[in-house]
Amino acid sequence: MNKLPSGLKKYFWDVDFEKIGLNNRRVYVLKRILEYGDNKAIGWMWKNFADSEIKDILYHYRGLSFKSANFWAVIVNVKKGDVKCLKRRLSKELMTAWPY
Repeated sequence: MNKLPSGLKKYFWDVDFEKIGLNNRRVYVLKRILEYGDNKAIGWMWKNFADSEIKDILYHYRGLSFKSANFWAVIVNVKKGDVKCLKRRLSKELMTAWPY
């Protein structure tokens, strides 16, 4: 388990920070930094993650806000139409979870 720097602890308020490792939770760590990271966290991210990993988050996960997803799509040159969390869900999909 590759421990995270203590400066990132503020981004993981809801979990036991000591149990998070870069090797076992890469996607989770990257999503948190993309959404909440400051300049220092972003600098650390560029040293520890490849552009392809950031693109993978944008292509396959919904966990980012509209603003964050839009920003990172521009930074890593991903078409906004390919960013999963910028796509609207079909209302039919939503009705299966909440039919009222």
